[in-house]
Amino acid sequence: MKINYSKILKKNMINVLKDVLINVKKNGLQEGHHLYITFKTNDKEAVIPQWLLDKFPSEMTIVIQYEYWNYDVANDHFTITLSFNDIKTDLIVPFRSVISFADPYANFGLKLIQDKVDKVIDSKSKNKMKQKLKTKEYSKKDNVIKLNKFRN
Repeated sequence: MKINYSKILKKNMINVLKDVLINVKKNGLQEGHHLYITFKTNDKEAVIPQWLLDKFPSEMTIVIQYEYWNYDVANDHFTITLSFNDIKTDLIVPFRSVISFADPYANFGLKLIQDKVDKVIDSKSKNKMKQKLKTKEYSKKDNVIKLNKFRN
């Protein structure tokens, strides 16, 4: 069985966001906390008015701070009414569409993984590293001193 780490990680990062939003639902925003949430506006389950979609065709960031209404958190999305240029606007934001969220007051932010985890090392670099380990030869650019020339 192949372990899908990116799916597991994304699910748990979304749970962090859900827990924060549920906390805000129960207790409100306290002591200066405010949330910046960036999401994909073109997600098929995101609900935003067309005039706002025209302005933000792929993604937008909303701020939950002082004025918000009709706020609720469901299992797979949250709903909120925010004011854009003094126009109260209802939004439905699916959790799967969220790209990132942050609370600047708490100095906390989280970028949610989208679809796959980036490879830390590409296969070419990995093969080079394996080869170096086999031969135990390093260059000056690796900031490692070659010990072979000091051996008896």
